[in-house]
Amino acid sequence: MSKYRFEQIVLNSTEKKKPTEEDKYTYLGLEHLDSGSLYVARYGSDVAPIGEKLIMREGDVLFGKRRAYQKKVAIAPFDGIFSAHGMVLRPKEKIIDKNFFPLFISSDYFLDAAIKISVGSLSPTINWRDLKELEFELPDLDKQRELAKVLWAMDATKKSYQKLLLKTDELVKSQFAEMFDQENWQTIKFSDAYTLQMGKTPPRDLMKYWSAHDYRWISIADLSSYGKYTGDTKEYISQAAVDETGIKVTPKGTVIMSFKLTIGKTAITSEDIFTNEAIMAFIPRQSNISTDFLRYYLSIKDWSDEGKQAVKGVTLNKNSIGNATIIVPPAELQQQFSAFVQQTDKSKFELEQALAELTATYKKIISENLG
Repeated sequence: MSKYRFEQIVLNSTEKKKPTEEDKYTYLGLEHLDSGSLYVARYGSDVAPIGEKLIMREGDVLFGKRRAYQKKVAIAPFDGIFSAHGMVLRPKEKIIDKNFFPLFISSDYFLDAAIKISVGSLSPTINWRDLKELEFELPDLDKQRELAKVLWAMDATKKSYQKLLLKTDELVKSQFAEMFDQENWQTIKFSDAYTLQMGKTPPRDLMKYWSAHDYRWISIADLSSYGKYTGDTKEYISQAAVDETGIKVTPKGTVIMSFKLTIGKTAITSEDIFTNEAIMAFIPRQSNISTDFLRYYLSIKDWSDEGKQAVKGVTLNKNSIGNATIIVPPAELQQQFSAFVQQTDKSKFELEQALAELTATYKKIISENLG
């Protein structure tokens, strides 16, 4: 393998424009990129974005340089504009194969090195002047092309597993709608049925509040990656944060939901855990609503009436959630639904296991052939 400076591998396109009204349809912000996915599933803005944006071309690799620890990398799906908090990268094809290029940029090999040179505490950012000097080892072009074929084939299989998981979720939501589509059941305010508890972000400029392993701390990016239960988190907080900042623990077995910008992402906590302030915990005051029913009710509910319009979308708050109502179906019907969920969970578990094994193999191939 040969070693190259990053600027020898990529072209960092800095071409910008001031957005027009038409550009709102082809705008990509960092909020549109999903950690761990090269594919863009949503885009656009309700109004023309403010301030100069980067010009992107279809096929460009988009990299979130702000809060790079979120590991947001995607392939531009069309010509348009991209957040100035990102980078628009193109391969120098004498050094790196164009098909291998997105796989390299999205690899832990590159991202972990880039994250280490982030500067700033509140919103750590990567500067090009530092990034361009980083050195990376790459296999020769023939090996890159060979790797690209294998890895993209694996990626296609991963996508097929993910689609099956989505279809399983859609089946459960369809069953939920069919079973609970009645208007004559008792309703109760969320604030009467639950203690609503928001999370918190400890000050980022105080490193003593952040840890590599102490306490898991869930963000919306984490929540979007979970299935039914919470798992690992991208960031951890320290014992000092727990002792000094007033952040409250969310008990094991609690349903949590994202309620700012990305609304309705839900999971059940698999352990006592902490969250940020964009996630609400529903700690039950009474036991006549099952966790399975609550989780799907929250994810299916149309929150537009309770939400207020913010710059980047609809946002809820503790009061608006508390004043909203939830139906209370008969316990027997809730139990039937929980039994159905358990059956589908078995199928999902097998798919998730296969997906996890494939992802591990994918990462192993990358690590064995880079660096």
